[in-house]
Amino acid sequence: MRAIIRAPGPRLAEGLVTHLDRTPVDGALATRQWHGYVEALAGAGWEILEMPGAPDCPDAVFVEDVLVVHEDLAVVTNPGAPERRPEVEGVAEFAAGLGLEVARITAPGTLDGGDVLRVSRASGTTMYVGLGGRTNGRGIDQLARLMAPRGVRVQMVPVERALHLKSTVTALPDGTVIGWDPVVDDPDAFDRYESMPEKAGAHVVRIGADHLLMAASAPRTADLLRSRGYTVTVVDISEYEKLEGCVTCLSVRLR
Repeated sequence: MRAIIRAPGPRLAEGLVTHLDRTPVDGALATRQWHGYVEALAGAGWEILEMPGAPDCPDAVFVEDVLVVHEDLAVVTNPGAPERRPEVEGVAEFAAGLGLEVARITAPGTLDGGDVLRVSRASGTTMYVGLGGRTNGRGIDQLARLMAPRGVRVQMVPVERALHLKSTVTALPDGTVIGWDPVVDDPDAFDRYESMPEKAGAHVVRIGADHLLMAASAPRTADLLRSRGYTVTVVDISEYEKLEGCVTCLSVRLR
């Protein structure tokens, strides 16, 4: 298990906000929270791989948006926000250095990794991809062509009420998609969907067979999942939540 991370830069507080009002970001606290997040991954047995920083790119810490990895294929994205496209510089070289095959999403296609939710079940793997403000149909088509030879089904899902698909839903280890209803545009798009009681409760990272990483801002959801037998580790990412970030977007997990 390897996790790719990217340190927050000095311009973090200038990061883009789309669906939230801008509020001040405490840079020093954000740095401490990022270290806490990385330590949680390492403590769960993940090898940490730090991508070179991008100090001029405020949103670069949200590394998930520039890289989608499935098995041995790394797809370097073409972010939907023009301000974020400089973040992809050096990403292909970094991925190749890990021994991964590298492909790219190219214009006019756009794709943010935060719009890609991979769900694996015994019946196969599906990538649900959010079609919205940051990811367009041509980007989804390119991803589908790259994934088809690997037996991965790509399914488009509308995203209008939040920044990214994974701002609205993620998946439990058993393949159940969980979300917070007020921001989920089409819960019927998923084979199995369950509503969670808090906004941040829609965001989980599987860091072990039955071990989940969640934000501290969803205590009721954490308790609910613990009652079902999951081990839940919580981290405080309040400064990143001010920038529409969540636990999924601060790393790219390679299994």
